[in-house]
Amino acid sequence: MKTRRIGKTKLEVTEISFGAAALGGLYRECPREQAMDTLQAAWDSGIRYFDVAPWYGLGLAERRVGDFLRDKPEGDYVLSTKVGRLMRPVPTGTVPNYGYVNPLSFDADYDYSYDGIMRSVEFSYARLGLNSIDILYVHDIGGYTHGAAKNAVHLKQFLDSGVKALEELRSSGAISAFGLGVNEVPVCLDVMRHTDLDCILLAGRYTLLDRSAVDELLPLCRQKGTSLVVGGVFNSGILATGPVPGSHFDYLPADDDVLAKVGAMEAIAKRHGVPLAAAAMQFPLREAIVASVLIGTAKPSSLTRNMEIVEPQLDDGIYAEFEPYTLVAPPLGAEAVRV
Repeated sequence: MKTRRIGKTKLEVTEISFGAAALGGLYRECPREQAMDTLQAAWDSGIRYFDVAPWYGLGLAERRVGDFLRDKPEGDYVLSTKVGRLMRPVPTGTVPNYGYVNPLSFDADYDYSYDGIMRSVEFSYARLGLNSIDILYVHDIGGYTHGAAKNAVHLKQFLDSGVKALEELRSSGAISAFGLGVNEVPVCLDVMRHTDLDCILLAGRYTLLDRSAVDELLPLCRQKGTSLVVGGVFNSGILATGPVPGSHFDYLPADDDVLAKVGAMEAIAKRHGVPLAAAAMQFPLREAIVASVLIGTAKPSSLTRNMEIVEPQLDDGIYAEFEPYTLVAPPLGAEAVRV
């Protein structure tokens, strides 16, 4: 599989990467054997960049990804995880419902400080059982998750001390790159006014349907040499399923406007004889600052099916036809499980 460079670093990642949220039981249980089979399918397909987070299954996904990668040669893969939440043990049966089925018995506390980030990294090493992490993303900072008032506190904490932790980890060689792992554009712009980022894992905001990142964030990333890793390319599923009853956009049931736009996009794709999902998968990689497209699943068959639509490359002309049906300012939904 082709690789692309992360920012100005020497780190290369595969153009398609694997996101491990579903391995933590996101919305439905994922037995261990199934998780391992899915990771193996990703490896067999040529994927060598794996992204995980303490939040996914409250530590469960990190344990599984670490178990899978432990016998792989060092240097043969790239691993990212996230900081910003610290896991705290709670009695069995008292874990709040965050959308994960059978997670580990922990709850999460937000902490974007120097000490919180350093502790989070140490905890991740222990859960992963690995001694190397390539990229750290600051997870879910921003008004989309916290609301404006609470986020002002978190953002100040991060800029006052958390950034220093990441810079120290990078300068020491403990990590190769750092950035944000978020579902919104505004906080990316806010942080980039104060510090340079190597990369941003941006979910759902640079997709075939949602172009929120185009006007301001993409030009700023080009200017600063910041790469994007694009997650949520199906916008919570609707670009994979089409506008079927019960389809979701931005973690909530799709409204009539979104259903109509996706319906028009689906008609265009059918006219060209291609799946809408293929156009959604391939769209972000047309942009040079996009280093990788992140796909996540807990089923080997779904992984294989997604990899089959990465090629052959679609003709550029089809994308112009989608333009009239794109969104530039998505609604901010109620807090949900975000990747």
